[in-house]
Amino acid sequence: MPLTSEPTPHGYVESFSPGHGRAAPRAAFTSDAPVVDLTGEWRFHLAPDLPRTTEGFEKPDYDDSGWDTISVPSLWQLEGLPGEPRYGKPAYTNQPYYFPIDPPHVPDANPTGEYRRDFTLPGEWPAGRTLVRFEGVDSCFAVWLNGTLLGDGKGSRLPTEFDVTDALRPGRNVIAVRVHQWSAGTYLEDQDMWWLSGIFRPVALLSRPDSSLTDFHVHADFDHLTGNGTLSVDTTGGPARLYVPELGLVDADPAGPHLLPGVEPWSAERPRLYDGELVTDGERVPLRIGFRRIEVRDGLILANGRKLFFRGVNRHEWNPDTGRTLSHDDMLTDVLLMKRHNINSVRTSHYPPDSAFLDLCDEHGLWVIDECDMETHGFYHVDWRDNPTDDPRWLEACLDRMHRTVERDKNHPSIVIWSLGNECGHGANLQAMAEWTRGRDPERLIHYEGDDNCGYTDLYSRMYVEYDELHLIARHQDAVTRDPALDARRRQMPFIQCEYAHAMGNGPGGLHEYQEVYEEFPRMHGGFVWQWIDHGLRRNTPDGREHYAYGGDFGEPLHDGNFLCDGLIFPDRVPSPGLVEYKKAIEPVRIAIDTAARTVRLRNLFHTHDTSHLAFRWQVEDDGELLAGAALTVPPVPAGEQIELPWPAALSETCATRGLEGERWITVTAVLADDESWAPAGHEVSWAQAPVERSSTPAAATVRTPAPAVRTTGTHTLAGTHKLGDAVFDAVSGTLLRLGDLEIDGPRLDLWRAPTDNDLLTIDGPLVNDWHKAGLHRLQHRVVSVEATGTGLEVVTRTAPAGLDHAMLSSFRWESDADDPGQLWLHLSTEPVGTWPCPLPRIGIRLALPEAIETVDWFGLGPGEAYTDTTAAVRVGRYTSSVDDLQTPYVMPQENGNRREVRHARLTDRDGGGLVVTGLPHVDLTVRRWTSEDLDAAKHVSDLNRRDRVYVNLDIAQHGVGSGACGPRVQPRYELHARPVALTLGFRAC
Repeated sequence: MPLTSEPTPHGYVESFSPGHGRAAPRAAFTSDAPVVDLTGEWRFHLAPDLPRTTEGFEKPDYDDSGWDTISVPSLWQLEGLPGEPRYGKPAYTNQPYYFPIDPPHVPDANPTGEYRRDFTLPGEWPAGRTLVRFEGVDSCFAVWLNGTLLGDGKGSRLPTEFDVTDALRPGRNVIAVRVHQWSAGTYLEDQDMWWLSGIFRPVALLSRPDSSLTDFHVHADFDHLTGNGTLSVDTTGGPARLYVPELGLVDADPAGPHLLPGVEPWSAERPRLYDGELVTDGERVPLRIGFRRIEVRDGLILANGRKLFFRGVNRHEWNPDTGRTLSHDDMLTDVLLMKRHNINSVRTSHYPPDSAFLDLCDEHGLWVIDECDMETHGFYHVDWRDNPTDDPRWLEACLDRMHRTVERDKNHPSIVIWSLGNECGHGANLQAMAEWTRGRDPERLIHYEGDDNCGYTDLYSRMYVEYDELHLIARHQDAVTRDPALDARRRQMPFIQCEYAHAMGNGPGGLHEYQEVYEEFPRMHGGFVWQWIDHGLRRNTPDGREHYAYGGDFGEPLHDGNFLCDGLIFPDRVPSPGLVEYKKAIEPVRIAIDTAARTVRLRNLFHTHDTSHLAFRWQVEDDGELLAGAALTVPPVPAGEQIELPWPAALSETCATRGLEGERWITVTAVLADDESWAPAGHEVSWAQAPVERSSTPAAATVRTPAPAVRTTGTHTLAGTHKLGDAVFDAVSGTLLRLGDLEIDGPRLDLWRAPTDNDLLTIDGPLVNDWHKAGLHRLQHRVVSVEATGTGLEVVTRTAPAGLDHAMLSSFRWESDADDPGQLWLHLSTEPVGTWPCPLPRIGIRLALPEAIETVDWFGLGPGEAYTDTTAAVRVGRYTSSVDDLQTPYVMPQENGNRREVRHARLTDRDGGGLVVTGLPHVDLTVRRWTSEDLDAAKHVSDLNRRDRVYVNLDIAQHGVGSGACGPRVQPRYELHARPVALTLGFRAC
């Protein structure tokens, strides 16, 4: 287009056009041609709206000395954090737009960032074209070089290039960029994340020498039947020659096609890449080539001839300090954490990621669904009226986004599926995008979850399907399509859940049950947990305490709270208990120990690997103490196969020996035999555990006996107390006051927990509303009786909510041992009175200990927290933790830290004094420095203040956690309903 020095009008901001003056989209690649890196400090000014932008700011001689500086890349609303923002404030909505729906118009109050910097063109700059490349600018921008308008662009998470050849000068040059927070393009970018603005990905000046490449497209096919690869490279621009020495290609015609026998295919498990080069007279371009074939055949997605199964996550780009501006270390950390937690695939929700992330997926091995930068979810709130995906005025913009996605990323072997976007409703523009993509790149599949007819996609995709419906879909019994003509076709299509198991706060529960369905039925190809990382923003309170901010923390009039804190890792990239649970649920090698038949069965669920890259080991523990262990010899098990092995003699002999009169457990583990690019040798991949039944062990001596046989002592009254052995009780309330020298605020029945995100936001009606209606947050306690008996003390209480008549009637029967007066036993029984209208959060007791308690040692399930529907990842053993480390720092405080099936625990101060608790057979244990009510009231972890007590919950059971904030409620088997229950606990001061 002709260049002009006239200032741009602002009409492009509300134009349907995706941009003007831009270079054609092309593949992302590097070469040895010169580059000027334009990242770093730029001059910056924020105008509150378009009329108040700076006149003449684009001119080279404009005096910007009074302007601030800002880093590029960055997002301007994050400047000043973790303190106060300097340039506007972050805002978060999930579905709603942050301005009135009036397409293509946006508010007059449209903050506009103005950027300037100068750079020096190197003296030996080659002849040919020069481009300036912006990897990502949110949301709309115009660019000048030396006062000459280059053009404008939209499509925030996509690269935009401008040809600057005619405007470039030797020596000093000045580039100026005007970035608008809101634009017509924003209507296509409603992607459940913070609304943030700026030049947030790198910028560079690129030399494109004479005879250099304009673009290229690598086609690297693999035939699993013959083992042959076929390589061809389409090139445009200067004539090129192909070099892949490892494949014997030297000075070859890129177009080929080159038939290459015996190539090693690329897969997520064996990400084999062949290094090559394209060479022209003007440059050398490095290649990383992966051979693979992706297809749908007989209703299955196949990769290299084998069924492709996704153990995936949805990944937004996030850093708690820099937002969507990520470092290479951030991206590498993500990939390594995914690989180390058995994740094999990622959906780039809901836009193409930084190209460097895809390079890492190629290198370390992840299957990728690459999603176009498009979502129009906010139109849902107006019944999809004027939805851009079905409006011909938006066709060019929709197609442009798909073109730029495919062209940039087409040479990545990790990408196996293109996704048209997310939650855009229905529309002809989506179909046009699919048709163009299929014609441009028929070697990959096309996904779009919103096309429930599946008329233009290659697979059937859904979100958050209930378990019952999931079983129907698995059996090809899904509901009829909107268009009956497409029904038969869809029933034969492979199925994935592009989002499931919403990982918000404490959860998700029920992962194992999803996986059972996925692995049982051929049609099912797995799914992608929502999502990878909590989008909290690091903030400091005035007194310096750190927490993570979410929607509403910046005074937004419209926001969706902490709904963006729904990741498997916390904002600082520390794995949550949910990620540990997911790793166990999706183990690629299933291990089953049969203690009756004395066998170990291994099922290999890898796509490509046999099991030769793993080392197996068994060990036997008595009450958590190692008895013996050794390597387990396992012949290589091919992918998709299974094997059953007899126990080695040493294992059988160990299990037959007499030992402690307690519990004996076998654990079998599979670890990496050698270092991989993503983890060192010894990294655990899979494990299983099973109890050993020993008929030689007297049943009465195990910790699973219903109650001890003890000779009890009677009670006597002293100064308003009852004394039972070493225990002192209040004579009126029956409260345990002291055990030996240990002060105790004695137990009372506890039915409440600080609601989890899934309790608060249950998609079909918050469960917490039922709890509040039932009065569970306002329980009152009444002592019915305190009676000294011939064997001890019995305290009867009634626990009920104010204003209602349902209750729990509880009996606390205390006994001590005449031969061991330091041992105190509690036989607790409780039963409902009346009709309880909803499940209970928990049933158990709560007591308080002195604040000096700081360490917990326990024998039970661990090491991490677990609840009834999140127990897969914990195993029986002996564990130690500080009280503080038992807490899980969910961004919004909620119920956390429960340790399940504890047989016995020691809660001690630094001198070793404290309390020993024994559960018969076991009890759930929570220990923390604040109450459930404190957790319930807190909005951030910085709101939690240590009390002068340590609070201990000992639970018979808790309600499951589920995935209800955006998914199925707790499964019926994990619901906790009011019912008669009993528990025996032992207490001893130490």
